[in-house]
Amino acid sequence: MAIAKDVELGREVRIFHPDLVNLYGCAVGDETRIGTFVEIQGGARIGARCKISSHTFICEGVTIEDEVFIGHGVMFTNDRFPRATTEDGRPQGPADWKVEATRVGRRASIGSNATILCGITIGEGATIGAGSVVTRDVPARAVVAGVPARAIGSRAVTAAFETLEAGQ
Repeated sequence: MAIAKDVELGREVRIFHPDLVNLYGCAVGDETRIGTFVEIQGGARIGARCKISSHTFICEGVTIEDEVFIGHGVMFTNDRFPRATTEDGRPQGPADWKVEATRVGRRASIGSNATILCGITIGEGATIGAGSVVTRDVPARAVVAGVPARAIGSRAVTAAFETLEAGQ
């Protein structure tokens, strides 16, 4: 594994075990932290002050905005119809499929072992529960969980309950 020469690293990026990551052709913003056994593919963009936990896979076509938390073992996809070969049996190449872009909005939080299917947007401040499979867009500040992920609340509601519990 390695950090390729074509990786754009922002200021004060922390990669805890540089010999145990695989980064190539990607851009990583200022003050982002990257855990062990993370792969970030070419064309992926990571914002500033993010935390990318260990064993996470971020593929081509994924854009993660600033201050996003990515839990352990999160998997992104970028192909709606993945196949190893073409109809005539030859191995697929870059011309045989289309990258589907995915965007994760600012300050979103994605729990461990979530799978994020391609072509969707996770809105600003949204929370994705651990183990969820996200198959469609998630609105800003929504809280989703399950397989497939479904809305179970919102960050605005959660903040209101926390305020009530604190007696404020």
